[in-house]
Amino acid sequence: MSVTKEKLSSYITKRILPWFKKNGWTAFPFQQKAWQKYADGYSGIVNAPTGSGKTYSLLLPIILEAQYNQEQTGKKSKGLQVIWITPIRALSKEIEQSAKRALLALGSDWEVQTRTGDTSAKVKNQQKLKLPEILITTPESLHILLAQKNGKPRFRNLKVVVADEWHELIGTKRAVLLELALSRLRGMNPALRTWGISATIGNMEEAQEFLLGETRNTQSTERIVANIRKKLEVVSIMPDDVKELPWAGHLGIKLLEKVIPVIEKSKTTLIFTNTRSQAEIWYQRILEVAPHLAGIMAMHHSSISKDIRGWVEDALYDGRLKAVVCTSSLDLGVDFRPVETIIQIGSPKGVARFMQRAGRSGHQPGATSRIYFVPTHSLELIEAASLRAAIDQKVVESRLPYIRSFDVLLQYMVTLAVADGFNQEELYKEITQTRSFDSVTIEEWHWCLHFLVNGGNQLSGYDEFHKVVLEEGLYKVLDRKIAMRHRMSIGTITSDQMLQVRMSRGGYLGTIEEYFASRLKPGDVFWFAGQNLQFIKMKGMVVEVQRTNKTKGLVPSYNGGRIPLSAELGAMLRIQMGQSLTNQNSPELKMIAPLMELQNEQSMVPNNEVLLIESLHSNEGHHLFIYPFEGRLVHEGLSALLAYRLSLFQPISFSIAMNDYGFELLSDEEIPIQDAVDSDIFSEDDLMEDIISSINETEMSKRRFRDIARISGLTFAGYPGKLVKDKHLQANSSLFFQVFSDYEPNNLLLKQTHEEVREFQLEEARTRDALSRINKQEIRIVEIQKPTPLAFPIMVDRTREKLSSESLAERIKKMLA
Repeated sequence: MSVTKEKLSSYITKRILPWFKKNGWTAFPFQQKAWQKYADGYSGIVNAPTGSGKTYSLLLPIILEAQYNQEQTGKKSKGLQVIWITPIRALSKEIEQSAKRALLALGSDWEVQTRTGDTSAKVKNQQKLKLPEILITTPESLHILLAQKNGKPRFRNLKVVVADEWHELIGTKRAVLLELALSRLRGMNPALRTWGISATIGNMEEAQEFLLGETRNTQSTERIVANIRKKLEVVSIMPDDVKELPWAGHLGIKLLEKVIPVIEKSKTTLIFTNTRSQAEIWYQRILEVAPHLAGIMAMHHSSISKDIRGWVEDALYDGRLKAVVCTSSLDLGVDFRPVETIIQIGSPKGVARFMQRAGRSGHQPGATSRIYFVPTHSLELIEAASLRAAIDQKVVESRLPYIRSFDVLLQYMVTLAVADGFNQEELYKEITQTRSFDSVTIEEWHWCLHFLVNGGNQLSGYDEFHKVVLEEGLYKVLDRKIAMRHRMSIGTITSDQMLQVRMSRGGYLGTIEEYFASRLKPGDVFWFAGQNLQFIKMKGMVVEVQRTNKTKGLVPSYNGGRIPLSAELGAMLRIQMGQSLTNQNSPELKMIAPLMELQNEQSMVPNNEVLLIESLHSNEGHHLFIYPFEGRLVHEGLSALLAYRLSLFQPISFSIAMNDYGFELLSDEEIPIQDAVDSDIFSEDDLMEDIISSINETEMSKRRFRDIARISGLTFAGYPGKLVKDKHLQANSSLFFQVFSDYEPNNLLLKQTHEEVREFQLEEARTRDALSRINKQEIRIVEIQKPTPLAFPIMVDRTREKLSSESLAERIKKMLA
C-alpha cells in the first residue's frame, strides 16, 4: 500500500469511529474492511445482511476521501462525484436521508439529491444545469441523463458508481441497462470505481462479474462478505384445526381474526402481500374487523400515486402508522425503525424474497427479525416449514442474468445518438467490455447499426425506422420527433396499459390496468388505494371516480400476479413433504399431519426419492396427477412435453392444469402411463425439440416479442394522454414478428425472442435439471379412487371459474369425510 493510501485509510477510520461511538454504534469488521479497500482504490461488492450498515460501509469513505483530498490540495471537488443506483423509489428516499445525516455529521458541504420517476419537473430542469455531488437515481433515470445533450461535462469528475440491492437487479433487463451505462461512464473515465451492495444470492461470484465487467481485469477488486448471522424468527399463524384452511386459494382471509392480535401488540407492522389486488382486499377486510385502525393504517403499492406513497413512507418513519399493507414496493433496504413486526400473507415462493421482507423488522445490527407467516391454503404450511429449513441451511436462490439482449442494446445506441452521437468503433469496444455483450461479434454489431440507420433488411422502405444518421463520423438522431419519442420510451419495464384514476373533483389516486377498467360500467364499485370508489366514466386515459359508501366492490387485478416457486424452495419442499408424517418438531408439519395421513391413506406422500404419479378415472375422464414440485413455469413445459410424448403411443388429446406442486393431464381416453414410463418418457434427449412440438411456441414468442419490440423501439406506446391501446401494440408487434419470421429468420431480435422463451418462460435449464433428477428417482404410479389432498388443488385451479363457493366447500367436505 502506498503512503498516500495508508494515510487516507487512517484518516477515514479516525473520522468515522468517533461519530459511530457518539451514536452508540460499533463498526463491524466488514465495514472497516470496506473503508480500507475503498481507500486503496478497489472496486467490488459488499455482501451483508439487511440492517447491518451496508450503506455506511461505502458512503462514508466516499465522502471522506473527497474531504481528505481537499485538505491535501486545497481544491474542492466540483460537480457530480457519486451516482448511487437504487432499484426502487422508496429506497432512494432512505439513502438520501442517510447521506444527509452523514454529510452533516462529517462536516461536508456536498449536496445530495434524488432523480427518479417521482422527481418533479422543476428539480429535473435544475439538474440539467447543475447536478449535486451525490445523485441517487435508478437505471432508467441514469439513461435519461445519458440522452441529454452536452452530457460529457456532467460526468467528467465522477469518481464512483454504487449499485444498491444489486441482487434484485441482476436477472432483469434493468441490470443490462446499468451495465451499458457503466460501460459508457468507464469509457469517459477509465479510473471510475464500481461498487455493489447486495444481500446473499446463490451466484454471487457471477453477479459480481456482471457488475464489474472488464473492470475486474484492469482494477483491484474485492468481494467483502460480512460474517454476521442475522437472527431470523419464522412464526406461522395457524388455525385451531387444519380443516379450517382451504385446500386451494391465495387470499388467507380465513386467518384474519388471528392476524389482528399480532398487529395490536406491535408498535408498527408491515403486512406483505404478493399482489396489489391481495393488498387491496386485506386492507379492506382488516378495517371491517378492526375499524379502530382507520387513520393509523395505510396501504402502499406501485400503482398508488407518488403523493400517497410519499405520505405513507413519511408516516412510517415518524411512527404515526400502526400498520401498512404493502407489496414488494417496500421490499428492499428501507429502514423504517418503528417497524417491529412483519406479516407475510401467503408463500412468497422464494427464500431470498422471504428473508428480504423479514429484514424489514429488526433493522438494526444485532436485532432479531421476526416474520409471521400466514398460509393461504393448507399445503402452504409445508412451504412455511420449508422456508424455515432453507434459512437454517443458508439456501438462497441464484438469479439468471440476461445476456445478448439486443433490444436493450438498440435502445441504448439510440439513447447515445439522441445525445451527442457515438463513434461506432469506440462504442463497440465499450459494450464488449460488459459481460452481457462480450460475445457480440463484429457482424452482429454491424447488423445493429444497419437496423438503426436503414431499418434493417425488411423495414428499409419506411422512413420512421431510419432513426440514426452518420454525420462527421458520429451516429446521431437528427429528427426531433424521433428523439422525443425515444426519451419517453427509455427503460425496460413493460406492463399492460395503465390508466389514471382520478376523483371527479381533483385528486389523482394512481393507476389501474386498461383490461380491468374496460370491464367497468357506470355505477360499478371497486376498491383502490384503500378507498371504495364508484366508476363514473372513462375519458381518454383517465378513469373518473367518486367515493361511495357501498362496501361491496370489485378489486383491480393486475397481470403477472402469480410468482412461480423457486427451484431451491421446491427442493426443500420435497424434503419437508417426505418428513410430514414423522417430523413432530415442526409446528407446521405437526398441524398438517392429519392431511398428510389422508394423502398417505388414499395414495402416498411423495418425497425427494420418489416421484408420485396418481391415476384417477372419474366422470370427467382419465386423469394423471404428477408431482415434481418444480413451480408453475417448469410444470407448463413438462406437462406439454409429457402430453406430446404420450400422444406418440396413440392418438390422444389432453386438457392440462398445473400449480406449483404438480400438474394434471386429463383425457377422455385411457392414458398409457405405465408403457410410457417403461419407455423412458422422462428422457432428456430431444428435450426442447419435443417441447416445441408440443406447445404453440409461435404464440408464446409473439407475446414475448411484444416487449422486445417496445424496448428496442420498433413499436411506440404513445404520448401522455394519447397512449396506444394494448391490442394495437400486440397487433403491430405481431406483424413485425411475422415479417421477420418469414423473410429474415436471422434477425437478432427474433433470435433473442426464441432464446428468451426457452430460457425464461419454459426455463429450459431448470426443466433439464428436473428431468435429470426424476430419472434418478423411483417413479411410483398409484391408482386413486378420488382426488387426494395433493390432486384436488390442481383440479380447483382448472375448474375455478365453474365452481361456486358453495359447491367448492361441499366438495372439500366430501373429500375430508
